[in-house]
Amino acid sequence: MESKDNAGKTATVDWLRETDRWDSSLDKLYEWDPDWAEKYMRMATNPWTNGILPVKEIELICIAVNVACTNLDAAGLRSHIRAALDAGATRDEILEIIKMGSGLAIHSCSLGAPILIEEAKAVGVKPTQRGKGKPTPFCDQMRAIGQWNTAWDPFFDLDPVWTDQFFAIGAAIYQRGVLTPKFIELLSIAFDASFTHMYAPGTRRHIEAALNLGATMEEIMEVLKVCVAQGASACSLGVPILAEEIEMLKRRTDSD
Repeated sequence: MESKDNAGKTATVDWLRETDRWDSSLDKLYEWDPDWAEKYMRMATNPWTNGILPVKEIELICIAVNVACTNLDAAGLRSHIRAALDAGATRDEILEIIKMGSGLAIHSCSLGAPILIEEAKAVGVKPTQRGKGKPTPFCDQMRAIGQWNTAWDPFFDLDPVWTDQFFAIGAAIYQRGVLTPKFIELLSIAFDASFTHMYAPGTRRHIEAALNLGATMEEIMEVLKVCVAQGASACSLGVPILAEEIEMLKRRTDSD
């Protein structure tokens, strides 16, 4: 199903229920504050109704945000995998995104390795040059095609063999061709800009790459809006817990 099918629609809670897009964990929120719930859903579902990105791509982006190793929202992930499959996504497309979610953890090294080098230098500790001179074919290939990021130099210098092992799994995602290079960059923007990650260097680099691959500003803005829409998980998690605790308090009070 393409987003143009919903273009021009105003997403009310009733419409979300009719189209099986409503999250039942939000029932209590709607009961307590229907006006706010309607306004929030109108904002959150805007990408699904404005026709800029296909629904399939929107759901794949939602999978990225939920499966990211910095988020791991199982309920949201299941919901969006189901919706993506319904919209025509394949097992291989979804699997590639799950693999990308694992690779996001490299930012531990992007952050930590430069600090390690700086602090070691400050106290006079020198690196052991582990793996120096050993073959690093995948890193060499990325340099040759202009895809090497100098932010990776610190952890490459500390452990070039391990770095090459990591980029071997990253290169496979590009080489298999399951996802287009442009869409990989849109997904990468979602991973890095997500509210559970907010990694500015990566967001900038992938926005630049997406623009160079033909993405429009409108498409990239939709990716950012989809990230914001995932904020509904705060209500999906918090409101039912609040309702349960209120009920438990009532029972304790009644029993006194």
